[in-house]
Amino acid sequence: MLDSYLPTFVLTVIYLLSIWLGNKYMKNRPAFSLRGILTLYNLGITLLSAYMLVELILSSWEGGYNLQCQDLTSAGEGDIRVAKVLWWYYFSKLVEFLDTIFFVLRKKTSQITFLHVYHHASMFNIWWCVLNWIPCGQSFFGPTLNSFIHILMYSYYGLSVFPSMHKYLWWKKYLTQAQLVQFLLTITHTLSAVVKPCGFPFGCLIFQSSYMMTLVVLFLNFYVQTYRKKPMKKETHTLPAGKEVRNGFSKAYFTTVNGVMSKKAQ
Repeated sequence: MLDSYLPTFVLTVIYLLSIWLGNKYMKNRPAFSLRGILTLYNLGITLLSAYMLVELILSSWEGGYNLQCQDLTSAGEGDIRVAKVLWWYYFSKLVEFLDTIFFVLRKKTSQITFLHVYHHASMFNIWWCVLNWIPCGQSFFGPTLNSFIHILMYSYYGLSVFPSMHKYLWWKKYLTQAQLVQFLLTITHTLSAVVKPCGFPFGCLIFQSSYMMTLVVLFLNFYVQTYRKKPMKKETHTLPAGKEVRNGFSKAYFTTVNGVMSKKAQ
């Protein structure tokens, strides 16, 4: 998949078309549950992320990587080992297109935001470029952090497939906070190689930090819109007949999206 950009480009176009055509196809059809498939999928991504995290730590340690700035050629076999695991990272971005496809099949169209599609489509294409030109060295840091975040995130998604686990899944907003911290740390790490260069391509450093800034802006906007809204007006204690109450809220107050339980926007 690295010899030519064509497969990556075509798969991205298919991904975008699948969203558009899939929503049209599902418009007048009942949503799929997909509980079993989602369980296996989230477990698979969690295990793949765990493998990449461990392998990136071990391979960068083997190569004696400098955390502040690492070039592309000095670590020998360590660089090759990093490049091999980063190929799996690139491939995982293709697999994660299924996140959106599951939203489409489950008719969770409110979750298919610009942020969601932009992040998925752009990461797959950017990492094709990374694997062709800068497949090791300074490039190892972001995937290491992201693999750790994905272990937490897809574990959360997997657990939330089971209704009995919902009462324990109070920490969704902290995942978003962790993602924001991840982006800021990656920007800091990237710019450290600008301040004190080690031979890693300057243009790639500027592009990466700029791209990460777009994610910071979009994720921060998502966080504010989701978790910093004005508090609701207090409701009366009497609920209409037939309303089931759980944890102080009516059942209709909650919704589940690709395994994520969240409060509906008011």
